[in-house]
Amino acid sequence: MSHDFNADIFKRRRAEFMKRMLPGVAILPSAPEAKRNNDVYFEYRQDSDFYYLTGFEEPGSLCLIIKDHPEHKFILFVPPRDKALEIWNGRRAGPEGARKRYHADAAYPLEEIDKLVPDYLKNQQRIYAHFGDDDRFDDRVMGWLNKVRAMKRLGINAPTEMHDPSEILHEMRLVKTEDDLHFLRRAAKLGAAAHKAAMMATRPGMYEYEVQAEFEYHAKKGGSHRLGYPSIVAAGDNANILHYHENNALCRDGDLILMDAGCEYGMYTCDITRCWPINGKFSEAQKEVYNWVLKAQLASIELCRAGTPYMDTHWKSVEVLTEGMVAMGLLQGDPRQIIATQKQWDEDVKNKKKDPKVDKAPRTFREFYMHNTGHWLGMDVHDVGKYRDGEQWRPLQKGNVLTIEPGLYISAERDDVPKKYLGIGVRIEDDVLVTDGAPEVLTRDAPKTVDEIEHVMAEGRKAMAKAR
Repeated sequence: MSHDFNADIFKRRRAEFMKRMLPGVAILPSAPEAKRNNDVYFEYRQDSDFYYLTGFEEPGSLCLIIKDHPEHKFILFVPPRDKALEIWNGRRAGPEGARKRYHADAAYPLEEIDKLVPDYLKNQQRIYAHFGDDDRFDDRVMGWLNKVRAMKRLGINAPTEMHDPSEILHEMRLVKTEDDLHFLRRAAKLGAAAHKAAMMATRPGMYEYEVQAEFEYHAKKGGSHRLGYPSIVAAGDNANILHYHENNALCRDGDLILMDAGCEYGMYTCDITRCWPINGKFSEAQKEVYNWVLKAQLASIELCRAGTPYMDTHWKSVEVLTEGMVAMGLLQGDPRQIIATQKQWDEDVKNKKKDPKVDKAPRTFREFYMHNTGHWLGMDVHDVGKYRDGEQWRPLQKGNVLTIEPGLYISAERDDVPKKYLGIGVRIEDDVLVTDGAPEVLTRDAPKTVDEIEHVMAEGRKAMAKAR
């Protein structure tokens, strides 16, 4: 449970959800527990949609939201209190706690589900339920529905329409309220401070997992509940593997290290990437690559304003990075023509005029920058919400939070670029809030310029020398 849990937050969200839904019953399951190995389970993390409306974190639970019920608009089915099991597995709220702490209008033990859910479906026109993620849940919902259908001769009607609640929920989650931003800002501050601490601790001869441990220790010490996703800590040429996960290589003098790591607070996560020199000083080549990525990032952040089409932020980074690739001799030609060539290739592949398995792709910016520039952020690191309205990229709006994370990746295995750049991989990522005016960079406390990083690392060395 969040350190500053407030049941009124979830009450406001349920009221907004019911305002947007048509009369009917929404059925939302908790996340299932996942077995790690033998009789050991992964750390439990509640389903984001379920938590967003309930605040309830126990597995095995079920939520019903009924728009037009006279008394029971919010119903929870929860694990019952069991003193013997609670000694082993921790305290449970039970039905009474679900009513008192979580403000459920009605709450029942889990064994009542199959008996009572069909009763709540009687004479309702619609069911809101998300299908396709869990066959057991899908089958159970159909069983409840068929139970009500069998009562037709008794004059009881069953729901005839099925709707996906994510159509409403994910649009709600996409536009952050002050309730959401309270937790996102806290997560961002914790993550930024932990990145800074990892920078200060980095030395040649450490292993990637030691740098990872510095981040994770400081994030949790600061109050984070868990990581937002598995940390990527990639020294040297490992930074050119986008989703590198081994985190077990030696940090060598003269190399950069890339860390993509975020932490949760109140079920919201930050997502930050920083790169820094293991020995505390950027080489001229490293500085050159780094500053092109930083220039691209700052230009894209500036576009994070209400009304800007989502994908414009990506193409701004592509524009700056391609200019940099030509300036550094990674590519030859006119940057605008290089971008136009890649766009034409993408269009031809989309229209099946070109087959990437057969036809040779043109040499463009995608040789060194192969991913998009960002994604939505919130309770999930790759958060929910549509990116397009039909064929058009949707415009950014106040309350959107997105990452801006351009990069340049120059593998040590290449033989077609200036040698001084080989093995350099740089990505810089911040979390940005769209406001009425200028963008708010939530993760601004994480050192980012070359001077800031070198200064922080020098301070870290001083602190360590003094501690000896």
